[in-house]
Amino acid sequence: MTEKTIWQVWTENAERNPESDAIIHWKAGEDPFRWTKKSLLATALKFSYLLKQNGIKRDQVCAIIIRHNPMFYPLYMGIVGLGAIPAVLAYPNPRLHPDKFRQGIIGMSQRSGLDYIFTEKELEPIISPLIQSSTIKGLHFPLEWDQSAEIPQADLEEIELARREIKPSDPILLQHSSGTTGLQKPVLLSHSAVIRHVEYYSESINLTAEDKIVSWLPLYHDMGLIAAYHLPLAYGIPTVQIDPFEWVIAPVLQLEAISAEKATLCWLPNFAYNMLADKVFDDELEGVSLASMRMIINCSEPVRAESHRRFIERFTQYKLNPLSLATCYAMAETTFGVTQSAPGEVPKQVYADREMLKQGKLKLVDDPTNARVCVSSGKVIKGCDVRIVGDKRETLPSDTFGEIAIKSVSMFDGYRNYPEKTAEVLEDGWYYSGDYGFVLDGECYVIGRKKDIIIVAGKNIYPEDVEDTVSQVEGVLPGRVIAFGTDDEALGTEVVCVIAESNITDEKEKKELRMRILQATLANDETVGRVYIVPSRWLIKSSAGKPSRKANRERIDEHKEYLVV
Repeated sequence: MTEKTIWQVWTENAERNPESDAIIHWKAGEDPFRWTKKSLLATALKFSYLLKQNGIKRDQVCAIIIRHNPMFYPLYMGIVGLGAIPAVLAYPNPRLHPDKFRQGIIGMSQRSGLDYIFTEKELEPIISPLIQSSTIKGLHFPLEWDQSAEIPQADLEEIELARREIKPSDPILLQHSSGTTGLQKPVLLSHSAVIRHVEYYSESINLTAEDKIVSWLPLYHDMGLIAAYHLPLAYGIPTVQIDPFEWVIAPVLQLEAISAEKATLCWLPNFAYNMLADKVFDDELEGVSLASMRMIINCSEPVRAESHRRFIERFTQYKLNPLSLATCYAMAETTFGVTQSAPGEVPKQVYADREMLKQGKLKLVDDPTNARVCVSSGKVIKGCDVRIVGDKRETLPSDTFGEIAIKSVSMFDGYRNYPEKTAEVLEDGWYYSGDYGFVLDGECYVIGRKKDIIIVAGKNIYPEDVEDTVSQVEGVLPGRVIAFGTDDEALGTEVVCVIAESNITDEKEKKELRMRILQATLANDETVGRVYIVPSRWLIKSSAGKPSRKANRERIDEHKEYLVV
């Protein structure tokens, strides 16, 4: 499989099973739109023709900024079929200021080198100034064309000739790293990297022709684009695609789709387990069965044991198999997965002494009292290698806590047009992830981001630990908490700040909530200096779908009124 291009793989799948489902486009309140492999590929070919007529050429980067639309899929494939490079970008959240969105696109265009932007007419007031002031060209979506028209034979031959010239080593897509710690970084991946990854990752989850994926994950992020889109298309199994915006409003949509389509696989960020457990009610679940699911894969750093426990308790009555919950460690720079827990097995857990972690050391204990529960992200998949390194990138002894370094056959070659950032993270074929963790008995445990660590009077405070503690305080919306550090010149050290979402509006009750938060964190020796109580859905999320510490820290600086004193 690895010596082919992705278009060749798509074509072989369509020839093998032309009338079988490829993509089931799920829309609340409507019958699903079903793409067969044959119809999807035929429409993608017509898109290649139409895009060629609009002047798009090989190696040009085509950004796609559109909402949940059944024509997204053949458009994306049509760009690939011309040898151009699709880059899926996030459609702006209604709460995001237009200037902020435009600045983000300008930053990406300068870094990624965008040539075309496909977007909807509603975004024209935001996008037009960028188009007019640069060499980028804009095309409205949906494109106006006659889908029933035949492609002229001469053009068809020209497209097919160009397609045969595409090599496995050529770029297939441009995706952006999640951006929770700064500007999103452009990652260019080749056909062979994606195909190799599909092959090796499929082995790690025992993928078969009987599997079916269901996903609401945004396709601008590697979890959605690779795991829930490219993997099923390349392997030749169906994928059910749900609108991410609709899922946030009605999380039950995913469970309804699982039940109706008898899906077997999905990937979720950690917060989604909490959201599904808390925001889906019994009267919405009549007739819903989760019995078909064989793997629900938590792809977060770190994985939270409490989230898994709550999810299992909530949905066991709907025939959820507790052994279906699995874990994975993944990132855009390695195409997707690095590690994966074994199908049908409970991900391993160990207890790490909190005090030792604060000193930058790892000590495993048997007693969970005053210990952090660390959940394994599984074993390294085929084609990958992992080692734990110190501050000087020296390899540390086994079972020692440090930065996770990765080598992969499906790894990127560097950030596009970003040599200084590439030099920071790539060295001698190893990618230095910026994630902290350890390896024990072949299992990889991820415990947090290196740059997020808060140092309070010489102690290491992990924001994930504080967030876990605060999430369990009565009155706080579970999983809707951000912790970060800020310098306090008077104290000469960093102090811990917490932003917690709550439905409490009374000022007296807010002060009481603050005291409960301070007491809970103090009991865990996580001294918090400032507490901000904000309303539901206030926190800004990263492209990975998890609250962004950097963005929320910047936002809270503009809203001091949320500080409870």
